[in-house]
Amino acid sequence: MRNTLNTAGTFAAAAALLLTGTAAAGAAQAQPARATSLYAPSALVLTVSKGDDAATATVERAVTLNCAPKPTGSHPSPVSACAELSSVGGEFNQLVEPTSQRMCTRQWDPVTVTAGGVWQGKHVTWSTTFGNACEMNGRLADGTVFNF
Repeated sequence: MRNTLNTAGTFAAAAALLLTGTAAAGAAQAQPARATSLYAPSALVLTVSKGDDAATATVERAVTLNCAPKPTGSHPSPVSACAELSSVGGEFNQLVEPTSQRMCTRQWDPVTVTAGGVWQGKHVTWSTTFGNACEMNGRLADGTVFNF
């Protein structure tokens, strides 16, 4: 009986030391969060889709666009696209003209464009739907952001 109590006591003491040591080691290894760059991130995924709802539309084209610290990504003109976005302060609605700059049919064949990701450190989710591809091209008025 005495041997059992000694064994149980030794086991309890070892377990307490092990748990205390693990907790202390875990706290000692924690690192404070640090910025990895001097620039706020600007990384976006841009899409052009068939359909009138961004959640269910079929994506036809998609590109990535990273603007900070330098323009890169799979976008064909990242420098121009980043400059265009910077000129409107990342407000995608300002890239769209109120009316089409082209003569288009009134055919209903909806096209939805989306932008998602981070712009200057802030989460961005944006989409808009056009009646057809001609209207989309006319209302985006030769802009480069969605020209891919």
